[in-house]
Amino acid sequence: MTPETAIQDVKTHFPEVTAEPVVFRGGHSLQVPAKSIAAIARFLKATCGFDMLVDLCGIDDLEAEPRFGIDYNLYSFAHRCRLRIRTAVAAAHPVLDSVTGVWSGADWHEREAFDMYGIQFAGHPNLKRILMWEGYPHHPLRKDFPLAGLPADLPATAVDAGRVETAPMAGGPFVPGQGTGNSLRREPRQHDTLMEQREKLTSPARGESV
Repeated sequence: MTPETAIQDVKTHFPEVTAEPVVFRGGHSLQVPAKSIAAIARFLKATCGFDMLVDLCGIDDLEAEPRFGIDYNLYSFAHRCRLRIRTAVAAAHPVLDSVTGVWSGADWHEREAFDMYGIQFAGHPNLKRILMWEGYPHHPLRKDFPLAGLPADLPATAVDAGRVETAPMAGGPFVPGQGTGNSLRREPRQHDTLMEQREKLTSPARGESV
């Protein structure tokens, strides 16, 4: 079994798969319809030997429709080859069948995609947030989620419960300085603010040893 033969077998058994495979830097991927993802996953494991789900990751193609997608990165121990299966769902109804019944390792991956992108997985045994808290109203990896974040109420169980506010970006700790010759001085983690960074570069009394 090779990725090429696996793709051909999928296209033979699932005539609704009409997309041509894509090969990039030795990796093979195939776009499949969202409605067939669970059946194709079972076929790839049982018939083609792709017994490991290496990763499952969400995609937000903000300007496209369907907007959201999922990549399933598969590996076959028996045949020592990899295959990527891709599917897409509309923003109006971002729901896919869960593949946890095929690869149990999909559990946390699907929860992360739900948490970060808002993609839901029908049939998942415990579909709840995995990084953000329950009740958090946003999905941070969506392309329209601002870099500075959005305000939200913290859960009552949190220490110092209150509100999460947006982070200041101009002059904040995640804005590196520009035009300095030393990479340590450009590294944002070395400074509290951009203003303090500039002071260290211009004031000998506040100079840093590098």
